[in-house]
Amino acid sequence: MSSPGGPQHRAAGTSGGRRCQGCGSALAADNTARLCSKCHREQRDQLRTPPAQLRNEFFETDEFRAAFESQHIGKVFKAYRNHPRHLQLFGKALNQELLGRWLGLTQAQVSKLENGKPEQNLETLRNYAKILHLPQHLLWFDFPGQSRLRFQHLSVGQRLNSGDSRPSGLVTPEARDELLVVNTGMDTLELLRRVRASAIDSSTIDALDITVEQLCCDYPHADARQLMTTGKEWLGKMTELLENRLSLGQHREVLTKAGMLALLVGCLEYDVGDARAAEATRRMALELGKEAGDPGIVGWAHEMLAWFHLTAGNYRAVIPAAESGALAAPSHSVAVQLYGQQAKAYARMGMVEEVHKALDAGSELLGRLPFPDRPDNHFVVDPDKWDFYAMDTYRLVGEDQLAQRNAEEVMRRSVNPEGVPMAPMRIAEAQLTLAVIAARRGDVDEAAALGIEALQNGRQSRPTLLMVSSELEHELDTYGANAGADFREMFADVKRAQ
Repeated sequence: MSSPGGPQHRAAGTSGGRRCQGCGSALAADNTARLCSKCHREQRDQLRTPPAQLRNEFFETDEFRAAFESQHIGKVFKAYRNHPRHLQLFGKALNQELLGRWLGLTQAQVSKLENGKPEQNLETLRNYAKILHLPQHLLWFDFPGQSRLRFQHLSVGQRLNSGDSRPSGLVTPEARDELLVVNTGMDTLELLRRVRASAIDSSTIDALDITVEQLCCDYPHADARQLMTTGKEWLGKMTELLENRLSLGQHREVLTKAGMLALLVGCLEYDVGDARAAEATRRMALELGKEAGDPGIVGWAHEMLAWFHLTAGNYRAVIPAAESGALAAPSHSVAVQLYGQQAKAYARMGMVEEVHKALDAGSELLGRLPFPDRPDNHFVVDPDKWDFYAMDTYRLVGEDQLAQRNAEEVMRRSVNPEGVPMAPMRIAEAQLTLAVIAARRGDVDEAAALGIEALQNGRQSRPTLLMVSSELEHELDTYGANAGADFREMFADVKRAQ
């Protein structure tokens, strides 16, 4: 009788010399494709949405230059599909059917756009450009609030010449003023004057909305304490305003803005280590959301509680908190993140089957939601943020190949085209993920170096950083108490600084 690994067994289970063109493993006899099921799934996942935050060099091809100069979106589609990067990654160009799925079109519609007359509808062009993340400076049409984009895409040289060393995505008070002026005709001082005088009209509400949204978009990279101070000041103004005579609609709008600010301030309080204040502010946000009748705010308040439990090690408490949030806002993007929090908790409890169920549920819901207008807003979830959540769970359940792929993609997409980090907290956790993977394969020096780099990051969420760094320390313990000594020493300093 042949052994299980003998020739007869291999002949029955595999297709002889045929191997996966992705990983090189032997293909099963009934698999007539070029890839094994795992590589096929990874390739499919990699193409489920268009790549975001592509560097400027991606668009610096002769084909793209000619396409943009022609002012023909179909030619831009064709240049995109046939880009050398896709040939390198996937061995072939992207087909029209795939591009159509991204754009909400059929293959025939894509073909007509590529080969027919140029599309003239401005809103349609804007939608296509937004989905494919086409760079503003190459387009022949504008977006509303274009001046905001000008601030986001200043070159490194321009920022240095102006003496501004901050990340280009951080909108300064001066930039916020210009953003307000462009969209509402008033600056921050005028907005404050109207708020103090209770001179609330549609323009004032619009200005408040723009101000609050921009503060939420500053969260990933702004100094936590400075942004927390600004958020508290605006929250105070909102609560004062609620004491004045407002129409029912105005009252609800101000309640909503106050609820978003409370969510933001609570997250920042938790980031800097003030858990007690964060919980009080979270409860405030929950009540404001309920009073405003805003399920999104209520959902995010529950998400914050799930996050607090997760980083405190109360993994079982994460599940009901997340379920309550998903019940309150089942069709909002916060529900996607709540599934992500559940997956993280299940992963830390070793419940692998439940991890995949939560990830599948979150991915399915995300696929039904429209792409957000401001994916940099901390309180929206887009495919990039979902990749970040999946990275954490893949690392924890030992799927290192998927974790590494997601970590590298998170790092790539967290840097703007000029190479400036736009999401330093995501980058730090991605570095720690790569450090854990390096430790598992025995590369202690690489693991320690990546861990140190993550700890040196300026913008931090301390509870999350400590949680993931502890997991790296645990991996290093496998090699003895002195393995990764430099990282351990720095990590000890970070813990003592609490």
